[in-house]
Amino acid sequence: MFDPVEKLKEYVRHASVSADPQYQQGMVGAQQFVSNLLKEIGFSVEVVPTALHPVILGKRGDNPAWPHVIIYGHYDVQPADPLAKWETPPFEPTIKGERIYGRGTADNKGPLMVHLAAVGRLLEKNPNLPLRITFMIEGEEEIGSKNFKTFLGENKEKLRGDFVYLSDTGIPSPDQIVITVGLRGMLAFEVEFTGPQSDLHSGIHGGVIMNPLQALAEFCASLHTPDGRVNLPGFYDAVVEPEAWERAELLKLGLDQRPYAKFLGINEFHTPPGYNPFEAIRFLPTLEFNGFSGGYQGAGTKTVIPSKASVKITCRLVPNQTPENTKEIMFAELRRRCPRGVSMTIKEQHHATPYVVIPPGRSNTPPDQSAVLARGFRAVEHAVTAVWGKPPLFLREGGSVGLIADLKQVLGLDAVMMGLFLPEDNLHAPNESFHLGVMKKAIDASERVLAELAQS
Repeated sequence: MFDPVEKLKEYVRHASVSADPQYQQGMVGAQQFVSNLLKEIGFSVEVVPTALHPVILGKRGDNPAWPHVIIYGHYDVQPADPLAKWETPPFEPTIKGERIYGRGTADNKGPLMVHLAAVGRLLEKNPNLPLRITFMIEGEEEIGSKNFKTFLGENKEKLRGDFVYLSDTGIPSPDQIVITVGLRGMLAFEVEFTGPQSDLHSGIHGGVIMNPLQALAEFCASLHTPDGRVNLPGFYDAVVEPEAWERAELLKLGLDQRPYAKFLGINEFHTPPGYNPFEAIRFLPTLEFNGFSGGYQGAGTKTVIPSKASVKITCRLVPNQTPENTKEIMFAELRRRCPRGVSMTIKEQHHATPYVVIPPGRSNTPPDQSAVLARGFRAVEHAVTAVWGKPPLFLREGGSVGLIADLKQVLGLDAVMMGLFLPEDNLHAPNESFHLGVMKKAIDASERVLAELAQS
């Protein structure tokens, strides 16, 4: 059996940045590394081409009577910039204390290595394990899984399983595992205002035209009420309120708002009435401004009225909102609010559908829910309780992972998401790291999960 930490080091050394063509060699290296490791533990491997980076499919077991678990991961990582803020080289993994540092250690190479090691260990003990396992590992997650939905549609027959098992979500501390049961969706777009045909001298022409920057400011100020709600008619009409069990599960975390505020570096929270910050980031939709542009941005002063000004906006969506029904409600109203004297263009960008699954034993568990999916949730609960000494919590998460909804839509499969990365792991930021204590326990837990499913 291979050493998972040493293998993780080798894996991280492949600089697999999917967003930058300069790292193509690292992408190929990471793909080959994972393919070879799967072969080493007894899997047949197919590298399926896409329009950009291929998807790795590793399979074992062909008895249709056995449960079939699909384990998802991704071999691509975020760019390491800004390099000057890294304390260790981003693609030379370094162990300090209980952590291994390097780009991709937590997102997603470390968590994927957890499942590879767990499967390898389990098959070494029981080569005839009565469980079908398919590893499905893509190379475009960090650029929005651009070709993944097409891949799913073209490979449905190969991916007829019972549920998807993955670790690409978070936990609050090394001592508390969370099973993620919901993710917010996303609607991203840019609004651009155009005034004069070119930039103008603000002394010669100021005061006689609508400045696109002023139009932008007035427009943006109209999109929220003072208490933090999104100020668009119908925006909340489709929103499903959280179940009582969800609020009760969240209370078990025992979260304190003061340390959270200190961590964020703020003096007070700004949440809509009736929701504390921990509820708001899981249960409510948002409309956020992500960037403004227009006019002079350099040092000193330039007395100019810009020809154009724009704002980048993302909306996080919750069940039963979708990018389609939210867009239909919003865009007509946004155009109606365009200030006089400028024209507006809305440029649509990426989107993702929200996702939620009800764990077994809850009052509103769907009666037609897959029996194997229910066993998957129970197996994770049993394994985590045995290894960590306390059960996991079943919580929604505020982030968006569009591919999870795609798996449901295209394959009809739900996901069991065992969180493993921590807030201090610095995902997408300098000095990313992965907690080795969590990694060690998670390998043990994942092995127990798969063993219990095989027994069932």
